[in-house]
Amino acid sequence: MSFVDDRTVITGVGQSEVGRKLGRGGIDLAIDAALEAIAHAGLDPSDIDGVASYPGPVAAEGGFVGAATHDVRDALGLRTTWHLSGVETPGQAGTLLDAAAAIATGRATHVLCFRSVFESSAQAQGRAAALTGRPTRAAGHAEFRMPFGAASPANWIALYAMRYMHEFGLTREQLGQIPLNGRRNAARNPKAIYTAPMTMDDYLSARMVSYPFGLYDCDVPCDGATAIVLSRRDAAGESGRPRIAIEAAGSGLYERHTWDQRVDLTTMAAHDAADHMWSQTNLTPADVDFAELYDGFSYLCLQWIEALGFCKHGEAGAFLSEPERIALDGELPVNTHGGQLSAGRLHGYGFLHEACTQLWGEAGERQIPKDVEVAAVGIGGGPEAGCLLLRRED
Repeated sequence: MSFVDDRTVITGVGQSEVGRKLGRGGIDLAIDAALEAIAHAGLDPSDIDGVASYPGPVAAEGGFVGAATHDVRDALGLRTTWHLSGVETPGQAGTLLDAAAAIATGRATHVLCFRSVFESSAQAQGRAAALTGRPTRAAGHAEFRMPFGAASPANWIALYAMRYMHEFGLTREQLGQIPLNGRRNAARNPKAIYTAPMTMDDYLSARMVSYPFGLYDCDVPCDGATAIVLSRRDAAGESGRPRIAIEAAGSGLYERHTWDQRVDLTTMAAHDAADHMWSQTNLTPADVDFAELYDGFSYLCLQWIEALGFCKHGEAGAFLSEPERIALDGELPVNTHGGQLSAGRLHGYGFLHEACTQLWGEAGERQIPKDVEVAAVGIGGGPEAGCLLLRRED
């Protein structure tokens, strides 16, 4: 029996236009994605009785929150029996896990989960957060980082990467296989932001952001929205495609919710979530046909490869030294749409959309050339993460 007693299945996905500086509002993009996902599931908006979004109406830099739960509820005129939004979840996957639980316990029948961003347009309009301007007192963990100029996750995660390099000999060339693989796959994705060929020389010569991260180790702010419909198994619409079951899900967090206080700084919350996920299934890493792994920074994808058991702890660099392993036609295709490093920062939901699209065989030119039935999806990085094991039902 799979996650939440096998009562919940994924029935549809949708995605808006994706691009840089589209000049469209976040709610506009969210509605496009929502309507496409509902139709893809063989449903009408009137069938939707649950809505979930991440991170909710929180104070954040420009464009980070394109639309919240009530925005979409109101715009579509939905009558809901359950709704949710919030940031304190196991990564962006938390909304899906809670939605599946709500369906399994009878609180909803069809739940629309979505994520909307318009960071590229917001930054172009000068509304992005800045380090200059009126002085304000640093609060929270920023009190301990801002005095040293560590204002960005690029700085914080780079420290993790440096520790891993020190302990296990990871090289920039090995790390670079992740953005290079993503760029090759993005060339087959009509919605990807960056599709031009990239070489290892291009990667290594790009301007440094926060060592060991260069420009191509950092994801691409963009505008776009993604939506996913989960349904109670016995009420799923007639879409004409197989259902996708959530075989297992990981939301474990075994240590403090912190960027820098883990016992082993060569691991992250991804290791906790993955351990929790594998405890719920008889499947093993060897059963996974492909993986869609969060790459807000290249090192986070490397962490997921290791955390999910595709290689042993400390051996991710050696694993990536054979880049054909993670290629579209390799033994474990990774980030088949280009990931956030090339396809754009849709903040986790893009990976879920791609996993379902591949399992349904609807990925077009980037479709994995072998039959795929099981996907691993890892979302988040640093102090919080969530993961899912998805299984196509024939």
